[in-house]
Amino acid sequence: MDRQTTLLQLGQKMSAATNASDWKALAAINTLMASSLPAMAAQGPWTPAERAALASLRELHNQAILRARNASDELGKHLAEMQANKEGWLAYALNSEPAATGTTA
Repeated sequence: MDRQTTLLQLGQKMSAATNASDWKALAAINTLMASSLPAMAAQGPWTPAERAALASLRELHNQAILRARNASDELGKHLAEMQANKEGWLAYALNSEPAATGTTA
């Protein structure tokens, strides 16, 4: 398989994984890129079409990084909110009627 095709396929996989927020797939693609890009570069100079495909892959990678950072930030905010409300939830649970929760004391 030629380098341009490989780069385009990596880009398609990265785009699909990014759109699906499939973090495991993105990690696998990132690992694959880390091993395959140096091997491809060692094959000789890049053609203009290969450089264009590489630039596209770089942009898709940057978008994936941004999406992962945003998801991480949102998760951090959610966890902080949960931590902030933890005392209220515990107090509510401790003061709830056993019949209301369906449990017995």
